[in-house]
Amino acid sequence: MTADPSAMLDLTGRRLLVVEDEELIGMMLVDLLQDLGAQALGPASTAADALAMAETEGLSAALLDLSLKGEMSYPIADRLAERGVPFIFITGYGQGHIVPRHAAVPLLTKPFGPRQLADALTRLAWPQPGDGR
Repeated sequence: MTADPSAMLDLTGRRLLVVEDEELIGMMLVDLLQDLGAQALGPASTAADALAMAETEGLSAALLDLSLKGEMSYPIADRLAERGVPFIFITGYGQGHIVPRHAAVPLLTKPFGPRQLADALTRLAWPQPGDGR
């Protein structure tokens, strides 16, 4: 029997940006992250809001919906990558819609549950706490 990753995952002290244009999914993600001990920021529902938060908030990681009201979240992903902030794409589209420059980014396919989220979070290359991100 495999242990539940969410039971072992402790995000205490981590600040995660949630970028999701569907309000209920965004609130669910915030709740799940808080249950894991994280400080969840957002949800940001537009690329402009997410970019502003990515610039002004010290982030440990981010969860990015691939499509925000029809606008792709690649500018946000590019900025996070430039800053060294790891992120996970969330989408209903599948891996085939991820641009090559972000092909190695973990992907959560909707619908997903807490176990899949925790598993994806364990695969991130986390920055060290206090490194200024």
